[in-house]
Amino acid sequence: MLRFVPFIIEIGLLIYTLIDAIQTPKTDVRNLPKVAWILLILLIPWAGPIAWLVAGRPKSGSARVVPWPATRTAGFPEHERSRPIGPDDDPDFLREMNRGNNEQEQLLNRWEEDLRRREEKLKPPSDGSTDKPRDDGPDGSPTPTA
Repeated sequence: MLRFVPFIIEIGLLIYTLIDAIQTPKTDVRNLPKVAWILLILLIPWAGPIAWLVAGRPKSGSARVVPWPATRTAGFPEHERSRPIGPDDDPDFLREMNRGNNEQEQLLNRWEEDLRRREEKLKPPSDGSTDKPRDDGPDGSPTPTA
C-alpha cells in the first residue's frame, strides 16, 4: 500500500497543475508559452508540474481578471438579472385577475336577474285568477306550453 503513495501524489499533482495551467490566461503565464507549459506538465513527470508551480504560474500577488465585476454581482452573473416577483406583487397579473373577476361578477348578476324575472312569472297572480304562468326561455322569449 505504501508503494502507491508516490503514484497517487504524482497523479494529484499532475491533475492540479494541468487544470491550473489550462485555466490561467495566456497573458499571465510566465517564462514559456502556455502550450509549452501544458506539454511540459504532461510529458515530464514530477519535474513538469513542479516547474509550473515554481516558474510558470502567475505570481500570487497578481489578481486574475474575471469577465464580470465580482463586487457588484457577488461573482455570479445571475444576480444581474431582474429578480422575479411573486404573482401577488405583479401589477399585470393583478389587473388580469381583476378583469376576470369583473367578468364573472357581471355574468353572475345577469343570471341572478334572469332567475328573479323567472320567479316573478311563476308566482301565482294576486288577483285570484287561475291562469298558468307562462315560462320564458333564457333569452326572454316565451316557451310553448303543451
